[in-house]
Amino acid sequence: MRFAQQLYVSLREAARAHAQWDIEVSTSIIKDKRKMWLLVVMTALGLLGSLAFASDLDLPSMLGGKSAYTPAFYTTGIFVASIAIGLCAGLITGCIGAGGGFIITPALMSAGIKGILAVGTDLFHIFAKAIMGTAVHKKLGNVSVSLALAFLVGSGVGVLGGGVLNRLIYEANPVASDAFISVIYVVLLGFLGTYAMVDFLRLRKAGNKIDAHGGGQHNSGGLPAALQRAKIPPMITFDKDLMPGGKKISGWFVAACGLIVGFMAAIMGVGGGFLTFPMFVYVLGVSSFTTVGTDILQIIFTAGFAAISQYAIYGFIFYTLAMGMLLGSLVGIQIGAFVTKLVPGIYIRGFYAMAILAGFINRLFAMPGKLAEMKYIALNAQTALFLTNIGNWLFFIVIGVFAVWVILTFFTKINILREG
Repeated sequence: MRFAQQLYVSLREAARAHAQWDIEVSTSIIKDKRKMWLLVVMTALGLLGSLAFASDLDLPSMLGGKSAYTPAFYTTGIFVASIAIGLCAGLITGCIGAGGGFIITPALMSAGIKGILAVGTDLFHIFAKAIMGTAVHKKLGNVSVSLALAFLVGSGVGVLGGGVLNRLIYEANPVASDAFISVIYVVLLGFLGTYAMVDFLRLRKAGNKIDAHGGGQHNSGGLPAALQRAKIPPMITFDKDLMPGGKKISGWFVAACGLIVGFMAAIMGVGGGFLTFPMFVYVLGVSSFTTVGTDILQIIFTAGFAAISQYAIYGFIFYTLAMGMLLGSLVGIQIGAFVTKLVPGIYIRGFYAMAILAGFINRLFAMPGKLAEMKYIALNAQTALFLTNIGNWLFFIVIGVFAVWVILTFFTKINILREG
């Protein structure tokens, strides 16, 4: 029980670190006219490409032809939905400071996008935002280069494994692919959502005397100490600025952690940052200071490598959706970041728990229909559709109510922000 609580705290802190990077990158893009023009051009090209898909052009699957995925055509509704999804994810990231990326893949799948396409598109969206932002250099001073290199070698191998597995399952049975991705999200969001709600109730019972934005303490003993005692070359030195001589650990252990992160990132489409933090802190014994910089660096390379090598060249990225999400998230993050100055932390923690649990219920209620299509359970089509619709409605109602609340708070209290 104690380990699970520590894991939740670490995952939450990882999401907060990623959210802070996301806010900085988004702010950097919005303040630069050249980058905004580049985004407009990229969006226009995506729209033109989608219109080409809707025509009678017979494009090869390696370029995203109609044999690669469905839908492989543009509709105004799909583009508007992608902006709305990006906006909601941005509001969660900016206001709550964590968790916005977790809702994107479930939201896209609920909107009718196949799971593998949702994963590839989300990875490309993360990568596009990363390469357009310039806030990364502020964090690079925290990075241990040797630690990062060993980790990225492992994450590269993991990305290849996760991407190949995702595509093999899809090629064997597209329904099984959706079910597989849904199961991963059910397990992860169920764990995070449960602990987030317990955390919120505990804080509310305590009268919000505990810092609702705070993190936990990390213990460098136990497993980290045992791994650091294993002298398996090559040895990597890190945290030199925090203790005399720094700490040392085998590069093989670092690469193994990278392999797991890359594998999960390629399957889920979330960049893998949520796993880097607990692995570095609780498995390798790396300080939070060094972990944050290395985590941000690996997100950029892992997301980029996965998006291009495992999804883009096989036609599993919907570029119009990615640009729509990017446009929406840039606006949402800015609004959310302002609103967080006006709302008590206890309410932010509660909304975070509700958003994560909404994603969990959404994917859980979609599972019976997928299993029935694969003939694993006996369930008539009407019941399966009914359950799926319940999950979709609950998900979009919760996220929609949150989005409306944040936007209304922003506009009704904008004078307070101006005075501040």
